[in-house]
Amino acid sequence: MIRQKLWFDRTFDKAGEAGSFPGILERLAGTPLRLRHKIEQIPADRQTQSWEGKWTIRENAGHLADLEPLWIRRFHDLIEEREVLTPADLSNQKTHQAGHNQKTTEQILDEFERLRQELLDLLGQLTSEDLDKSSLHPRLKTPMTIMDLAYFIAEHDDHHLAQITFLHQTLPN
Repeated sequence: MIRQKLWFDRTFDKAGEAGSFPGILERLAGTPLRLRHKIEQIPADRQTQSWEGKWTIRENAGHLADLEPLWIRRFHDLIEEREVLTPADLSNQKTHQAGHNQKTTEQILDEFERLRQELLDLLGQLTSEDLDKSSLHPRLKTPMTIMDLAYFIAEHDDHHLAQITFLHQTLPN
């Protein structure tokens, strides 16, 4: 099996022209559905099993919800034309302390769906002029537009969906 690159080792290209924004929004809107479908196929006891000290399936799913407030804040940073985007907690303390393994799958999925809809509602209010605004990404040290950030989030979603698939295929039965 081909292992995916670590998230912090990745670099990101620009998202492209404004006409690709609707497709990126579709990816963002589809993540809760794909996550729900994927997790509902996995027995509950496997969702909380750890592998090589990595996050469990539920922790990966919960992490997606944990980051939604950061994404929303960063879109506001861009709309308000702040110089630098709000930095992320690179140690992911929120996810480590959230107790996702003690939550039900339904609680995690419902929270993610609610928060993602809040993000999508915000993006649905943007104008084409907003798409040209940019701010510096604090870790990558590169300017990001609203489209770039939306693409970055879609890639982050897919990274964790792929990690969930990997765990499901790798964990002992």
